Amino acid sequence: MSFIKSMQHRYTTKKYDSSKKIESKKINELKQILHLSPSSINSQPWKFTFVSDNTTKEKLSKISWLNTNKVTDCDTVIVFSRVNSISLFEKQIEKELPKGAVDYYTEFLQPKTEEQIKAWFDRQVYLALGILLSACAEMKIDATPMEGIEPKNYDKILGQKDYSTLVAVAIGYRDEDDFNQPNKKPKSRRDIREVIEII
Repeated sequence: MSFIKSMQHRYTTKKYDSSKKIESKKINELKQILHLSPSSINSQPWKFTFVSDNTTKEKLSKISWLNTNKVTDCDTVIVFSRVNSISLFEKQIEKELPKGAVDYYTEFLQPKTEEQIKAWFDRQVYLALGILLSACAEMKIDATPMEGIEPKNYDKILGQKDYSTLVAVAIGYRDEDDFNQPNKKPKSRRDIREVIEII
């Protein structure tokens, strides 16, 4: 299947078949793919938590608003978090990144406010989110990105202090009755001429 066909096939899954499980090999591949995700200056201000434990998923489902059933019925929930401590991040890049990357951060980002720096962290995490959704499409794994969750309560359940939850993704396999499948509800996108400009 070509990548464009994979993207035509993917959709935001609304109902999962809880009896279908993702092979451990594919889960491991997704972990490696996230590990290889790009970020500005290779900053990697993130953590990805794979939750397949049913008890933990049940707890998360109760603080996932309209996504309750997706969280309980999917195979795995992947929680995308960004580093919460700027000083921790700065120690990380000093240790791991080349001087040029550290100099870029020091000159262009460090002078900004804490809010602006954390917003920059957030953008890097969303790059990884796009990579994951694309990888799932290519691997024929269904996925649901979810901002409709309670991030601070996710952090409490996961025991996170140095990282903050931004978004979660349910992954698994669609229920045959899912109303949102492209063959039941065709994809809706704005006219390509409205979003693609050629100069």
